[in-house]
Amino acid sequence: MVAPTPRALLAPRVLLLHALGVAATTAALLLGFWRLDAWQAGREAEARDLAGEAPRPLTQVMTADDPFPGADVGRPVTLSGTWLPDSTLLVDDRDLAGRTGRWVVTPVAVCADPEASCDPAADPAMLVVRGWTASEDAVPPPPTGPVELTGWLQPGEGTGAPDPDPTDDLLAELRIASAIQHVDQDLYGGYVVARDGVDRGGLEAVTPDSLPAPSTFTSLQNLLYAVEWWLFGAFAVFLWQRWVRDELERRRAAPEDGSGADHPDGPATAAPDEAGIRSAT
Repeated sequence: MVAPTPRALLAPRVLLLHALGVAATTAALLLGFWRLDAWQAGREAEARDLAGEAPRPLTQVMTADDPFPGADVGRPVTLSGTWLPDSTLLVDDRDLAGRTGRWVVTPVAVCADPEASCDPAADPAMLVVRGWTASEDAVPPPPTGPVELTGWLQPGEGTGAPDPDPTDDLLAELRIASAIQHVDQDLYGGYVVARDGVDRGGLEAVTPDSLPAPSTFTSLQNLLYAVEWWLFGAFAVFLWQRWVRDELERRRAAPEDGSGADHPDGPATAAPDEAGIRSAT
């Protein structure tokens, strides 16, 4: 049996397959490390307490088109705009000092550039938690007109809690996708818990200590994605190794059935022996 030559795996078409395998494996490794970095950044963001930091203008932290900045969870921000009283919402099952009640949330149409013309009917809105109430009957009328306030920035919730009646103004959780159905304009990808500049009208202030703990699912999801990419890279290496082995086995078997696959120019032609030459002459 003739052993296959190494050049059998160095043909141009085979080199292309090698390059694709290396590229796929490298991409999987790099994407895995990218997701691992995102997981570590998420853990660091959740461990950081920014509640006592100096407030920053909302426009310097995020815009309505940005995803929520994970590194700014709990950061105090300032914003100015106009109340949207007709879009006031309640969020059920909210704890405050061991009591269960509801959050009262009214959006604010944020004017990104106060020096420019602002349109409260079209400007993107930020959901603002005005306060907490123990009873729906004790909710004061929503404020109207312009406002400048300071509050703690929070990501939208998304635990998957079911909403018994999506048509009413009572939400099971402050999920942006649910709230946007009650607001006639774009919403920021988060909400603000009012600290200063809001007339609560008898509502109790919501403190950072009473906020729901940030979910670790997003960070865990990034870690799982990293493992998934690395498994994909390992699978690509396995397929390449399996293909090389099968190719070598095929070429080892080729001389036995006369295919001559291992020869670059097809089946080899046997040289005539000396007796054959003499008989021909």
